[in-house]
Amino acid sequence: MAGIATIGFGEAAQAFVSGWQADPDVKTLGAIASFDVKIEDLTQRSALLDASSRLDVECTETPEDALSGRNLVFSLVTADRALEAATRVASLLDPGTLYLDCNSCSPATKAAASELVNAAGAIYVDVAVMSPVHPAGHRTPLLVAGPAADLACRHLASLGMNAKVAGEKIGHASSIKMLRSVMIKGFEALTAECLLAARRAGVEQDVLASLQASDPGIDWTKRSAYNLERMMVHGRRRAAEMREVAATLRELGIPDRMAAATVEWQRQLGELEIRDSDNSLGNRADSILERILG
Repeated sequence: MAGIATIGFGEAAQAFVSGWQADPDVKTLGAIASFDVKIEDLTQRSALLDASSRLDVECTETPEDALSGRNLVFSLVTADRALEAATRVASLLDPGTLYLDCNSCSPATKAAASELVNAAGAIYVDVAVMSPVHPAGHRTPLLVAGPAADLACRHLASLGMNAKVAGEKIGHASSIKMLRSVMIKGFEALTAECLLAARRAGVEQDVLASLQASDPGIDWTKRSAYNLERMMVHGRRRAAEMREVAATLRELGIPDRMAAATVEWQRQLGELEIRDSDNSLGNRADSILERILG
């Protein structure tokens, strides 16, 4: 098994590592190293070290220490830090290292990162993570693109991962991910705007009943509660992704009106930092309304 490192050790990296370690088919995983900029932040350092220790991952003080001797590197940072991460580590990658950029970025951002990585003698791979990393963990569906997509998929398969080739062009996997997010994250934002207003107006149940009658294939109450939870827990990260989605649309010459508005809804709910124990739609809506209306 290739030496593995991650750039970033947040939710996605931890989900992948814990999945690899628990998978009996991953026979020779070897030691894993990680560098995360949170190591440089005294307010976040302790939690990062605890997570690394729990998963038996070497949490290094510098990217040099994490990348030395590793030939499979997963970049798992937030969308707004992906190009910064590639810029910082490209010259530190060993020749021939596969750099798997798993961040939710526009095709142009991935192309810029690709130039940096390939110029350093490593091999850039465009990877799109196509669903939440929980509960599937390392089995979360991945799309892989670029000239080395087939090679990358073979490495990912050896780690028990669920990856398939999307195309030979850098940005192809990213385009699929970005344009899918117009719908998925936009649907979440529409849910917030619709159901919070309906709750405020006292017509929530009537609106839900009308939606259910119009489209019985969706459990509107359950899906609406889920959509709010996604925004409450992951809104900041989703907002960063949606900025990249908006950039993707502009690159294609398409207006980004819906994506740009989705950024603001996702950001606002994520910044509320609400962690509710009751998963009902009404409780979540009330928690949000209490905070945004003061």
